Amino acid sequence: MNSKQKIAIWVGLCNVIFLLLFPPYDSLTASEANALIFAGFNFVFSRSSNEVINTDVLFLEMVVLSVNVAIAWLLMRDNNDTADTKRFFTAQNSILLMVGINLTLILLFPPFEYVYAVTRAILPTFQGFYFIFSADPLFTIITPILYLEVVFVLVNGALLWLFFRKEKPAQELSPQEAMELMRKLRSKH
Repeated sequence: MNSKQKIAIWVGLCNVIFLLLFPPYDSLTASEANALIFAGFNFVFSRSSNEVINTDVLFLEMVVLSVNVAIAWLLMRDNNDTADTKRFFTAQNSILLMVGINLTLILLFPPFEYVYAVTRAILPTFQGFYFIFSADPLFTIITPILYLEVVFVLVNGALLWLFFRKEKPAQELSPQEAMELMRKLRSKH
């Protein structure tokens, strides 16, 4: 692990501490449904009595942060001295950057529904995607759709990253190495 990768991991750990100090909260509504609505991000030790931590959104934040740290770690790995790998924006690195940007946008603009439409149905009602820091207080985040978005981005990004992997050329053996290998193979039979 090189020094850039260590810095990426330390920055990720600082972000984890920040996420745990300011978690997302849900608040109980005053309606008869007693539904939880998204209340924003508050300091962990200053929440009110009708607020609970939204563990689903906190978990998704942690997953997105972990994936982004892993992407940074992969982007900052040491390259071989070949001319092709000296370029930073290879196809794989571009895919990693796009996955990180997509995951960040997914968390900044989550899917919302009106709180009065919250039911125990398997498929929730959908109102739209809104900026998380300025969403209407009567909206609640639809975590199943948010999970699906994150999973699709991660799976597609992983498949594309593997698809654009550069094949390493087979290392040619010197005549002496080839003779030694043939002797080893003959002695085993």
